[in-house]
Formats: sequence, C-alpha cells, structure tokens
Amino acid sequence: MSPTAGDTVDDTVDLHFIGNATVLLRYGELTLLTDPNFLHRGQYAYLGHGLVSRRLTEPALDVCELPRLDAVVLSHLHGDHWDRRTRRHLDRTVPILTTPHAARRLRVVHGFRRTAGLRTWRGFTFRRGRSQVRIMAMPGRHAGQPALRALLPPVMGSMLEFGPAGGLTRLRLYVSGDTLLHDGLDEVARRFPAADLAVLHLGGTRLPGGFVVTMDGAQGAELARRLDPRFVLPVHYGDYTVMKSPLEAFLAAAGEAGLAERLVHCRHGQRARVSATAGSVPTVS
Repeated sequence: MSPTAGDTVDDTVDLHFIGNATVLLRYGELTLLTDPNFLHRGQYAYLGHGLVSRRLTEPALDVCELPRLDAVVLSHLHGDHWDRRTRRHLDRTVPILTTPHAARRLRVVHGFRRTAGLRTWRGFTFRRGRSQVRIMAMPGRHAGQPALRALLPPVMGSMLEFGPAGGLTRLRLYVSGDTLLHDGLDEVARRFPAADLAVLHLGGTRLPGGFVVTMDGAQGAELARRLDPRFVLPVHYGDYTVMKSPLEAFLAAAGEAGLAERLVHCRHGQRARVSATAGSVPTVS
C-alpha cells in the first residue's frame, strides 16, 4: 500500500538468516526473531520420544549476541526450533508467541512468563515507536498420519503484517512453520492474498520408518504456487541429519513451476532487504 501523507516509516523488512528456521527481522523500530536455534555444529537437538538429530552447520549468531528483541515467534516446541542454549540464555522478559501447547510448557516449566499461545487465525499486535506488527497464527500440520501427528507437537505458521503504528498494513510476511503441504493451507491464500514474502520451512525432514514431517522441494514449490507471494525465501534445509531434501531440490522444483524470479537467494548468515514498493527486488548481502 502507498504511504499516507506525512508518514515516514520505511516500507522495508531487513532479514538476517541465522540458520535453520532462525531469522532475525527488523522493521522500523521493531526487532523480531523466529524459531530460536543456537546449537553449534556437532551438538544434538532433541526431538522427543528418544529421537535426536546432529547439527551440521553453525548459527551465524550466538544467542548471547542477539540485539534487544520485541518478540519471538515460535512455530512449535522441537529441539531444532527451541533448544537448550535458547532456554538458558534468552532474556526471559521477551514476549513469545507460539502454540497453546508450547506456551504452557514455556510458562510453567521454563519460566518464560510472557509467553502467549495463539490459536489458528488469532493474533497479537506489538508496537514500538512509530512501527507496528500484527502476528497471527496460521494452520500447520507436522505429519500426515493421524497416529504420528499425536506424537509430534502441534505446529503453527504465522502471518506478520507490518505497518505504521495505528495505520494500514504496508508489508505482509508469511512463515510456514514445520508444516507439510495440505489443503488447509489454501485458506491462507484466501484470507491473505499476495503476501510480500513467504518464508518456507523445507528440508524434507525424515524420521525413523521413513515418515516425512516437513516439506521437501516439490511440496515447497507447490505451496509457493498456491500462496502466490511476491517473493519466496527457503529456510530449514541442510542444518540437521534428519533433513534429506536439499535446497537444490526446491530450487529445481520452483524453477519448473515458473517461480525462479521470485526466489530470494539468501543463504545461511546472509542478509536480505525486502520492500513493499511495487516493482522492487530484494537485495541480498
């Protein structure tokens, strides 16, 4: 949307891809973090029910190097999205938005009292100075089989709507969370058409028995086609031993779907700048 007269809020989001699904977001005076995962290369993430996975990459930042945060957006409570380093070192006064399941555990067991659980399509608004973000929970499904779904923590996607405090949405950013492709995600496109950026959790995570619990390259490309965002940023690939679908599989599938020009080629440790201005192209550094 066009800026209103006299409004000087910059219509851009700056992203720093720290690794896995951890992205640092800055919009105006606001700073947000998604899915904090700061384990080091060689350390193991605990996935529940005796399952572990070894990290293959280093995070671009340590949790102790984070700037002041206005909020954390946590898709679900798994050890590669919320790990023991985060639990020990993250400021406990930072607000956290997550699933009701994760919120209960973070508040009661881990002492993060400012944690709120969002049900699907519900949201919460943060403001700092002249900047505002509305964060809403989107549907997600971590497994296809009902029996396996019962063993995995509930997961949510999120829609972040940025704009001036008290004003209209200027820029819309969708984060898929660890979901598989399913028909329930079509409602995201109906309610929030033409997001400026879709951040997709990929990797084709495979559990013992061959069960796939995150999107592989083909599913990620199909979700991007259905959502029809201006740009797409792939994350959550190549970081853990359980991730079996490489980034190249998504790039190839996206190319076949005619989405190549929408891809933001922001790799681990890099930064991207996405603008709401029509015709603008994200810059990566």
